[in-house]
Amino acid sequence: MKELLTAIVSGLVEKPEEVSVIVDEPNEEGVVYYHIHVAEDDMGRVIGKQGRIAKAIRVVMRAAANRNNEKISVEID
Repeated sequence: MKELLTAIVSGLVEKPEEVSVIVDEPNEEGVVYYHIHVAEDDMGRVIGKQGRIAKAIRVVMRAAANRNNEKISVEID
């Protein structure tokens, strides 16, 4: 899952070498949090106008997690 998220975000930004994804341990409800960190200049590219790109990333990741019977949440820091 981490590799998928890194690949998606790296394709969107101008500085893919600065993309990092931090994975937290599952919480009491079994939800795994993925934190995306990108260069400050690339933050707008990942979020998109009115958050559309961020929402699309979350939808794709939730669909992939569903196939693996996982619950995830994607945060952009």
